[in-house]
Amino acid sequence: MTAPLALLSLGAVLLVLAALYRPFGDYMAHVYSTDRDWRVERGVYRVLGVAPRTEQTWPAYLRSVLAFSFVGMVVVYALQRTQQWLPWSLGLPAPSEHLSFNTAASFVGNTNWQSYSPEVTLGYTVQAAGLVVQNFVSAAVGMAVAVAVVRGFASRRSGTIGNFWVDLVRGCLRILLPVATVAALALVVGGVVQNVAGFTDVTTLAGGTQSIPGGPVASQEAIKMLGTNGGGFFNANSAHPFENPTQWTNLLQILLMLVIPFCLPRTFGRMVGDHRQGYAIAGTMAAIFTVSFLALVALESAAMGTAPQLAGAATEGKETRFGIVWTALFATTGTGTSTGAVNSMHDSYTALGGMLPMLNMMLGEVAPGGVGSGLYGMLVLAVIAVFVAGLLVGRTPEYLGKKVGPREIKLASLYILVTPTLVLAGTALSFAVPALRDSVEGTSIWNPGVHGMSEVLYAFTSAANNNGSAFAGITANTPWLNTALGVAILLGRFVPIALVLALAGSLAAQDKVPSSAGTLPTHRPQFVGLLAGVVVILTVLTYFPVLALGPLAEGLI
Repeated sequence: MTAPLALLSLGAVLLVLAALYRPFGDYMAHVYSTDRDWRVERGVYRVLGVAPRTEQTWPAYLRSVLAFSFVGMVVVYALQRTQQWLPWSLGLPAPSEHLSFNTAASFVGNTNWQSYSPEVTLGYTVQAAGLVVQNFVSAAVGMAVAVAVVRGFASRRSGTIGNFWVDLVRGCLRILLPVATVAALALVVGGVVQNVAGFTDVTTLAGGTQSIPGGPVASQEAIKMLGTNGGGFFNANSAHPFENPTQWTNLLQILLMLVIPFCLPRTFGRMVGDHRQGYAIAGTMAAIFTVSFLALVALESAAMGTAPQLAGAATEGKETRFGIVWTALFATTGTGTSTGAVNSMHDSYTALGGMLPMLNMMLGEVAPGGVGSGLYGMLVLAVIAVFVAGLLVGRTPEYLGKKVGPREIKLASLYILVTPTLVLAGTALSFAVPALRDSVEGTSIWNPGVHGMSEVLYAFTSAANNNGSAFAGITANTPWLNTALGVAILLGRFVPIALVLALAGSLAAQDKVPSSAGTLPTHRPQFVGLLAGVVVILTVLTYFPVLALGPLAEGLI
């Protein structure tokens, strides 16, 4: 029964995405290509002092990204540190300096890692004015960078890749805001809480008293999913009935996480003038996603271990409302994108099952990845794939009429080295430095041994890849982990952005070369297989040694 249900569930999701792929992808291409500005947009440009028709080179585009993100981080940090004086603070004190830094870095970096219980840590003003705003704009930044990279492939000797401020404003006003509004209304209809009631004391069936939190949940839930931000209004995230009450709200949240990342390849295909290229990228994403989901269902249904064998499956830590299949689909979606939202506790998965969400992030979150970041990550891997193919046939590699020379391959290589360096360095320091090891082993890890190793490895993998999910058994609200994970989030977000914008600038400065008999076709199934192979092989070679110390070792015990 499990296998047919898994196939039907996956088929339903892919069918909806296939129906949206062309119209929504074309709409996003129009948003970023049209010369017409809305009146409200022109007003925003005047306030910002932006000339919307002025094109930017890649260094100017990068400076705009960094300046905007820096201001956002300062604002979110300041809101948290002054929370006790703000309206609707619910009587909550200001978070500590290191927790405020971690949270500000996390939401500006489109990660939404939370080292705290949200409902008892942050008031409504901080949630709305700080976190929700960043849910919109950090997602729009990722989409803007992706579109800038696409322009690099589509341009001919222009040297420019668009205007960041125009891309940012249009992404927020024309895509994220209207879709999130409709999604929020749908979630309210589905029973997701939306109020400013604070805490309500109720008497339980046993005669005790319990404080029930409320809050503007649906509005935040919609954009956190649509923008692949992740996090949760409640500590239990989408396992909480106030945040995800029914089976159909669970399906809606899955679709919200996937819709933009899976439709952006259509936007890419239209902007470069070849829809087949978009189908090849989307096909690669879908193939990896499908294999990961089915493997996770198989591992969690196999009942490996004494307790799962007695239960008939690995059901501990999973919502009984959703079961293994919908839990696995949510987990694959949350880690295959950069969302990090969960409707189960990944720490409770079997050893090998828990490794798969980790692997989804280690792949670079390109199946389908975060809004924008998934597309530009896959395009970097496509550049590497055509370079490998060029070595095999003995000619200069080309992708979409642009030559992949030494500069381009150096930038692509540096791009794929950033996150593994952050993950492995952060994990190593946590255990190699005696004072840090004492903090990690004495405070943060609840499950010592190889599983504790997996918890720390998962945390740095999630932070460096801007995901935000966590193994539930780790306590990250310590000075070391708050600081280290915050730094990993910032470097994992903005160093790859800098490299990929430099790549876009290099491509935009080139003219297009005509295809010849020796040009590798990049729209056929052979290229899809080559690209998927490059994604998997790079991950296996990079992370296999450390996986052998954690989840693989635990799974073989």
